[in-house]
Amino acid sequence: MRSATTRKRLFVTGALCVMAGVGAPSADGASTRSCRPVVKPYPGTRYEGVDLRRIRATGVSCRGARRVARGAHRKALGTTPPPSGMRRFTWHGWRVTGNLRGSSDRYVAARGTKRVRWVF
Repeated sequence: MRSATTRKRLFVTGALCVMAGVGAPSADGASTRSCRPVVKPYPGTRYEGVDLRRIRATGVSCRGARRVARGAHRKALGTTPPPSGMRRFTWHGWRVTGNLRGSSDRYVAARGTKRVRWVF
């Protein structure tokens, strides 16, 4: 039986690995591609002028990655931020994790071996 501290340390380490993308490599060896940012996704709101940037896609086309980033982030903004600063939810079959701590929000969406990352 592991102590609570050890379990918590393992959980944090696993979460950091997922956020860093050092989880299990994809079977087909898919490469990561950089995609164009989503420019001005929220016109007429307090987020006007803030782009979804540094979009990275693994196993997904750039068009699909930009769609995932736009849709999942729109859902993320509609939820209350948790006290922990780590937002977790699903969007159309994608498991999305958002790290709200720090000066910019970092998100990762995963679906099987596919990954999409972006910064807000």
